[in-house]
Amino acid sequence: MTRAEMKSLVVILIVRLTLNLFTACSTEGYKPVIIVHGLFDGPKQFEILKRFITKSHPGTIVSVIDLYDHLFSLEPLWKQVEGFKNAVYPIMQSATDGIHLICFSQGGLVCRGLIATLDNHNVHSLILLSSPLAGQYGDTAYLKLFPKLLKSEIYRFCYTRWGQRVSICNYWNGWRENVLRIKTLILIGGPDDGVITPWQSSLFGFYDKNENIVGMKDMDWYIKDVFGLKTLHSRGDLKEYMYSGVLHTKWHANYTVYNESIDEWLT
Repeated sequence: MTRAEMKSLVVILIVRLTLNLFTACSTEGYKPVIIVHGLFDGPKQFEILKRFITKSHPGTIVSVIDLYDHLFSLEPLWKQVEGFKNAVYPIMQSATDGIHLICFSQGGLVCRGLIATLDNHNVHSLILLSSPLAGQYGDTAYLKLFPKLLKSEIYRFCYTRWGQRVSICNYWNGWRENVLRIKTLILIGGPDDGVITPWQSSLFGFYDKNENIVGMKDMDWYIKDVFGLKTLHSRGDLKEYMYSGVLHTKWHANYTVYNESIDEWLT
C-alpha cells in the first residue's frame, strides 16, 4: 500500500468517526461545506477561508479534505478523483439536506470528476474558484514546470505515457444529468490571476485556433448544451464573478471575493 493510499484510508476513517457531528452541529441549519484544495496546496492554506465561513455561518461544519497534498497533488487527476470520492461520499450520505462544495484551482477539475461519477450526489452549491475549467494552455507563471518547452509544444510531452502521470497534463480538455442536479454553479476568476491560462478558462472560456478568446456562451459545447451549462444558465443557476487584482494564490484568502461571491451561496 502506498503512502497516499494509507493516508486516504485514514481520512475515510476520520470522516466516518465524525459523521454524527454533522447532524449534532446543524443548529443553524447550514449545510456542511467541503473544500477541495489545488495544486501544491493542503488544508493549511484554507484556514482563512474556514474562518470566513464559520464567522458568517456559525455552526457550519467545514472540511478541507486532507488528501493529495503538496507534491502528491501531482498524482494523475482520475486517481485523485477516486481518493476524494471515498472521502466525500460518506459526508454527502450523512448530510440529508445536501452539501456545498468549494473547489480551488486544480481542485475544480477534481470536483468536476466527482460530480460526473458520483451517483445521486447532493451538491447544492458548486463553487469553482479560479479553476482551469476549459483547459490550460501551455505552462503557467506559477509553475514553470517545463521551462524549455514552448506553450504550443507542451502537449507533446503531456500526451506521453509519462506525461499522463502528472496531474497538470490531465488539464487538456477532455457530466449532463449529474451537472443538472447542482442547485447553483458559481464560477470565479479574474485577469490578474497569473496562473490560469487563459484566465477566462475559469469562466469556461478558451482560445480559438488563432489564440483569440472565445467566451463560454460562444463555445460549441455550450451552444449544444453538451454537459448542461446552457440549461443551468437558462434557469438562472449559473453565476459568474470576475475580479481584477487578485493573484492566483490569494483567492481563498480574499474577504471581498468571499463576501461578494461565496457567502450567499452557503445557506
